[in-house]
Amino acid sequence: MKKITTLVLVSVFGGAITLGTYKVFLEEEQTITQSEKTYQPIFQPVNYKASNTNLAAIEGIDFTSAAEKTLDAVVHIKNVTSTSQRLTMRDLLLGREQQRKQLGTGSGVIISPDGYIITNNHVIDASEELSVTLNDNRTLVAKIVGTDPKTDIALLKIESDYVLPYATFGDSDTAKIGEWVLAVGNPFNLTSTVTAGIISAKSRDLTGNSSQSFIQTDAAVNPGNSGGALVNTNGQLIGINTAITSQTGSYIGYSFAVPSNIAKKVVQDIMEFGNVQNGILGVRGGSLNSNAAEKLGVGETEGFYIDDVEEDTGADIAGLRSGDIIKRIDNVEIKKLSDLKGYLDTKRPDDKINVYYLRNGVQQLTEVTLFKNNTYTIPAIGVIKNAKSKDLNNYKLKNGVKIVKLMGIYYNYFASEGIEEGNIITTINNTKVNSIDDVQQIIKNRDILQPLSIEIVNSKGQTRRYGLK
Repeated sequence: MKKITTLVLVSVFGGAITLGTYKVFLEEEQTITQSEKTYQPIFQPVNYKASNTNLAAIEGIDFTSAAEKTLDAVVHIKNVTSTSQRLTMRDLLLGREQQRKQLGTGSGVIISPDGYIITNNHVIDASEELSVTLNDNRTLVAKIVGTDPKTDIALLKIESDYVLPYATFGDSDTAKIGEWVLAVGNPFNLTSTVTAGIISAKSRDLTGNSSQSFIQTDAAVNPGNSGGALVNTNGQLIGINTAITSQTGSYIGYSFAVPSNIAKKVVQDIMEFGNVQNGILGVRGGSLNSNAAEKLGVGETEGFYIDDVEEDTGADIAGLRSGDIIKRIDNVEIKKLSDLKGYLDTKRPDDKINVYYLRNGVQQLTEVTLFKNNTYTIPAIGVIKNAKSKDLNNYKLKNGVKIVKLMGIYYNYFASEGIEEGNIITTINNTKVNSIDDVQQIIKNRDILQPLSIEIVNSKGQTRRYGLK
């Protein structure tokens, strides 16, 4: 018994010595080693200039007012379309038809008390039945007033017995990167949903050819949000939520909205003219960067470099020429092509703009009057434009449009036939043409399987007839 007691005491004493040694030596050494691997953050200001927005101001932001102003103005759109599907044996036995109804949903924003609604074109595309559910759960029939697939904007109209709540447009040009915004819509049929984020970028192009100019945000947007509102903290509409970037089809970080200034101009054109009026500057070129600057031999890496100025356009008349670099238009800084296109999309023919540009390193200013587009591209031939009286007189003609650039799959064939730039197209599909509007209408109305019959008068005054696919 004594031996057992002695053994226990020895074990306890030995354990105590071991634990003490660990505490005094080993644990202290481990603490020192760990502290050496702990990195303390170093806070360093990135801008010493005073700003209107700072962290203290952000802490005081209240989204509830903006949400309250917007929720009742955002509607749930339901779009019924018909789709053709291959019939299975089961479909035949059950008597199912090939044409089946399909329901699509999206969002829209009421922009006037009498029921005009702005949404995305893809939300209402190919619709057979359109209905709109308001935030008070009333459902009304909607009709399409007009659409613009190019900007993905559509205008709808509903009839109501009383004045409707509506959103007011803000100025998307003055919206700033880092500014708080709210996205309001109906994702996954979850009505009246509000998410918050900041503006991540402006003039964002998703196509790679600078045909778009989106506001990019990190406010969560999902399927069903399309056509909904992007508003600032004052509740002003600064964008129409349109797209997301995703490998899954759902939101993973960034969403994109058509700027309100573009959307507003589109719906105003539809209401006033029935279609969108685009004012053109009349220049061709591209964005500057390091590689482009090196190739062109210029010292600027930002701006729009003019390669060519179209004849008889506002840019031509105002004196712009190849080699000029556009840096600003009015109060909008131009760093790339999508900046330029985004701003011009808010303008109409006959609008005047101030263009600030560099020529040989010296900044200059000129006022340019935007013209209506007078060119049109026929893929099989190339670019055509309205012919002037002197162009027709040179060929002793009374009607026709002028070929200004030959291109496409028939280029070599036309060249071998003696057809060249400056020649006149007089007839398309046995119909005389006087303007590019005539050409557009003929091509728009023709059967897609119908060959394109074209008469061209060449430089020798000879009329050539061609049947093109």
